[in-house]
Amino acid sequence: MVIWDRSLHEPMYLFLAMLALNDVLLCTVTVPKMLLIFWQGPSISTFSACLTQMFFVHALFLSESAVLLAMAFDRYVAICAPLHYTTLLTGSLISKMVVALVARSVAVVTPGILLILRLHFCRSNIIHHTYCENMGIAKLACNSIVPNSIYGLTAALLTTGLDFVLISLSYWLILRTVFRLPSREARTKAFGTCGAHTCVILIFYTLAFFSFFTHRFGHHVPRHVLILLANLYLLVPPTMNPIVYGIKTKEIRMRLLGLCAQPK
Repeated sequence: MVIWDRSLHEPMYLFLAMLALNDVLLCTVTVPKMLLIFWQGPSISTFSACLTQMFFVHALFLSESAVLLAMAFDRYVAICAPLHYTTLLTGSLISKMVVALVARSVAVVTPGILLILRLHFCRSNIIHHTYCENMGIAKLACNSIVPNSIYGLTAALLTTGLDFVLISLSYWLILRTVFRLPSREARTKAFGTCGAHTCVILIFYTLAFFSFFTHRFGHHVPRHVLILLANLYLLVPPTMNPIVYGIKTKEIRMRLLGLCAQPK
């Protein structure tokens, strides 16, 4: 819809389209395998297929975090510096953002794959998970996985952790500006938009970091809880994003209603 409708070729809608595409790809990478396991039980995967799925799962997760950061920056400029909106968020800048988030995802995930390749697997080859995940594979190795754990923790803190800090900062600046608005209606509208976005962001990062840290340090946490959390942080945000960002956005909602109202 965003691609075909030229009236929606604005930064906010382009970021929404990027988020939707990322969610579709993330679900495509993970959901079919999950459904196959639930339907037929444990299934066999080759090592190369498992590494490929691991690469795309982590790369798409990082790119989703980057898109959320870009959307937070978009809202910050729109509310805190509206007069500079069109000059700051140009098509050239958005294109550079897309290239940067793809490059960051590939650059961060690739060393993790290489660290997996250095491991020796001499015990069980059964991954107790619904998809191939970095530490899930590493824990099957016979040699030390300390480098894997250190790199994974460092990479997560410097990417998604930093994204969360910057997003929090942008929304704090947005709220500070909203409180200064003279119109109560404008404040209510801004709170409604930012509040919904904040809820999705908190769910996304809370589930992700809780799953990430318990997988490394929560040795007392039952395995089924770890698996459930790992599935939730990948599936809940893509389910909620179309509702929060799509239906609550007036222009997209009106386009959808218009499509549904068209005679068949």
